Amino acid sequence: MNPPRHGEGDHLKGGGGGPPSQAAADDRLPTSIASPTPPLSPREDIIRKIIHVDMDAFFASVEQRDNPDLRGKPVAVGGSSKRGVVAAASYEARAFGVKSAMPSATATRLCPDLIFVKSRFEAYRMVSRQIREIFARYTDLIQPLSLDEAYLDVTEDKQGIGSAVKIAKAIRAAIREETGLTASAGVSYNKFIAKLASDQNKPDGLCVILPEQGPEFVASLPVRRFHGVGPRTAEKMARLGVHTGADLAAKDLTWLSHHFGSWGEYLFKAARGIDDRPVNANSIRKSIGGETTYFDDKRSEGELRDAIEEIIDLVWERIERYKARGKTVVMKARYSDFRTVTRSRTVGQYVRNRAEFAQIGHSLLDQILPAEMGIRLLGLTLSNLVSEGALRSDTDMQPRFAFDAIEN
Repeated sequence: MNPPRHGEGDHLKGGGGGPPSQAAADDRLPTSIASPTPPLSPREDIIRKIIHVDMDAFFASVEQRDNPDLRGKPVAVGGSSKRGVVAAASYEARAFGVKSAMPSATATRLCPDLIFVKSRFEAYRMVSRQIREIFARYTDLIQPLSLDEAYLDVTEDKQGIGSAVKIAKAIRAAIREETGLTASAGVSYNKFIAKLASDQNKPDGLCVILPEQGPEFVASLPVRRFHGVGPRTAEKMARLGVHTGADLAAKDLTWLSHHFGSWGEYLFKAARGIDDRPVNANSIRKSIGGETTYFDDKRSEGELRDAIEEIIDLVWERIERYKARGKTVVMKARYSDFRTVTRSRTVGQYVRNRAEFAQIGHSLLDQILPAEMGIRLLGLTLSNLVSEGALRSDTDMQPRFAFDAIEN
């Protein structure tokens, strides 16, 4: 099945019969049913109504909104210097292949007319707060994933609307009216499929996946679309002959556990459209990081200093996006012979700004210099995380943070 691209007024393809209307489709989301096979069925006694909202090219869209001269042009948020990294790209820039986390030099080669703008995290936070206030009109069960996306559980909504599709439409309309930006939304019966659905009709789209559509929808997708399946995992799956959700669903739990360890159970359920994770309003990621594999090994200290700076920019942008702070920094390095080493440092106070994070990153790099063998991969991760809000309210003596933008 290749789910149709559909806008707000289009019909949805349901299971059997003819295509129901949006309202009719949504009416089936809260139906109370008896599940014949509880461990494997994507349905529950009460089907949940989950919305995943994802802002469209958020950072770049804020810049285009605030500067009319940037509208319709390829824009990258981030540093334009040799060591710069693209934090976000407008859709005009993406058309040239420009992506977030891409070195600025590479982005410029792909799109010579690319316009770089320095990030303004306070502006993004302000819009994020507006969006969060819109969500809160309908539910208190809001799980932010970053400044620009969140899960909402609207099984029981504050306004008694009862229709997840109507709520998603209302949220998107309010975001457009009150912020001047667009958002895409996925509506389904669990978090895994709602997130997949929100990406289906981007930008400025809405996609609804009903319980009876879930397994077939998942089966039609490449596994690289699955949340948590990164490039390395996708490559491993390809070597094992797994390319799509259907390929994954054909594997039993024993096979998946053998090849993917404890993650095998998650993949087993996901391939069948099952995800019983709740929308957790108090969740916080365990770690935030990033790494880069190099075509040519890095050997000189200058090369490695430049490389670690790019990773610092990349990871700090993610830390800001997730509104988190942490105490432990881990550096991973892989040598040309594929031997991997890690170095870590835990500090007494939470790392508060990019300068502190960079200082720790460079001090960890010092521990593996000189690198005569050559480094083919470098990565940094921040862990022991706490949300910015929790840290700020921890004590009245805690000073307010000064957030650093990505440097040029």
